[in-house]
Amino acid sequence: MDIRPGDILTMKKNHPCGSNEMYVIRAGMDFRLRCMKCSREFLVPRNKIEKSIKKVSRNDEG
Repeated sequence: MDIRPGDILTMKKNHPCGSNEMYVIRAGMDFRLRCMKCSREFLVPRNKIEKSIKKVSRNDEG
């Protein structure tokens, strides 16, 4: 799955704050994500995130 920093992920389950949109800060073996509603940052393993993604939104530049 092609996920890059700057993408916005719509997840299947909500964050405890109620939002299901996450901003990708870092992508690799682990993802550093930021919740779009409460701005909390967290690190999650790639295999766990790839199972729970519903949609990937990207602003293509160029």
